[in-house]
Amino acid sequence: MATINGPVRSIEAPGVRIDGQLLRQMQSEVASLLGRPNHSFPGAQPVSFARKHLEELTRQDYYVCEKSDGMRYLLYLTRDEHEEEAQYLIDRKNDYWFIPKNGLHFPVPRNVEGFHTDTLIDGELVLDKLPNGGVQPKYLVFDCMLLDGNSLMNRTLDKRLAYFKERIYDPYKDLLVRYPEEKQYMHFIMEMKQMQFSYAIDLMFGKILPHLPHGNDGLIFTCRMSDYKFGTDQNILKWKPEAENSIDFRMTLDFPTKQPDEQDIAEGYKEPYVDYDAMPVCNLHVHQGDSHRETWYGEMYIEKDEWERLKSLEEPLNDRIVECYMDSQKRWRYMRFRDDKTNANHTTTVDSVIESIMDRVTKQDLMAAQKVIRDEWKKRAAEEQAKEKKMEERKRVASTGINPANAGAKRKAEEQGNGRPSPGPPVKKEL
Repeated sequence: MATINGPVRSIEAPGVRIDGQLLRQMQSEVASLLGRPNHSFPGAQPVSFARKHLEELTRQDYYVCEKSDGMRYLLYLTRDEHEEEAQYLIDRKNDYWFIPKNGLHFPVPRNVEGFHTDTLIDGELVLDKLPNGGVQPKYLVFDCMLLDGNSLMNRTLDKRLAYFKERIYDPYKDLLVRYPEEKQYMHFIMEMKQMQFSYAIDLMFGKILPHLPHGNDGLIFTCRMSDYKFGTDQNILKWKPEAENSIDFRMTLDFPTKQPDEQDIAEGYKEPYVDYDAMPVCNLHVHQGDSHRETWYGEMYIEKDEWERLKSLEEPLNDRIVECYMDSQKRWRYMRFRDDKTNANHTTTVDSVIESIMDRVTKQDLMAAQKVIRDEWKKRAAEEQAKEKKMEERKRVASTGINPANAGAKRKAEEQGNGRPSPGPPVKKEL
């Protein structure tokens, strides 16, 4: 394998991509650790935020964090054939990218030389802009699925993050403090994403989003009490500004057929031919989920100058995943190509995004809802605290036989009724 020294140069190609038998072996290894027969990408996927989700935020506790404009990767910590530390990044295509040897180190608690294995972390790789004009690649962690061979999938989000922080992140931070000169050689720096309570909408829009050193295209709300789920998770909500609400289609180009003119005939072209210089019809297809079947969904509206810009890329354009947004006239428009994806969005995802677009929740709607979200959160917290206090009192009564509600109460014998005589003097204990 080739060796890449220093920080990652491209978040789209963050290491050395493996293939063939080694790739199949790694996919099988991770699937086995997760206890699933399916070898596909195991990461959870959010649903688009719709108006009904405003009420959902009042019913359950959610955390909110910024949705980074980076690349989604799972980080797999393992060991190589020589029993030495190794790491891989897993993208949404389920490709595995080997991180060059000595590019990262994640020590275990109280052992700076030790390292984690059978560990699977969820996050995004971004490029932070530095004050000096440079960039710093950074892996932002928002979940942890496996920790040293132990599944965290059925733990709640707050517990998963707590285990990650204690076992992986805190020892890693201590390493950076002890050896700050090593940061310049690391493949990337790891950080935990800032998680806020779901009602911290003003904080997100007013202080956090405007000062991010990397791109951002919305918010992610994740239920605090839910398990980690493979595939689409109804408890992870993706909110995007109106201009960022988009769908990933597969685009195919249909060029018009041109009849030969006099010059064509003179040059020997007598049959109709495809005019690749003309502007094509941009067909959009969605994923059906069965045998990778994709069906036609609509067309992407494109203006002549847009087409000229796409041609100027000098890249293949046909049969490519393209991200589109809906304009004010309800036409699908080009945003960017998504070469990090293998398939177009599934029809269920498309329906979810369409619902989000048609019944969209604006920034102002979120800000207006935050008081109710906060009040309901506080109400649940108070109820939970009262329930825990009651349980503690019951445990004390069960263990001591003393009811705190009646402890120390004095009553006259006649008030106790005929069947409940006054107790005698306390029995003197033998010393």
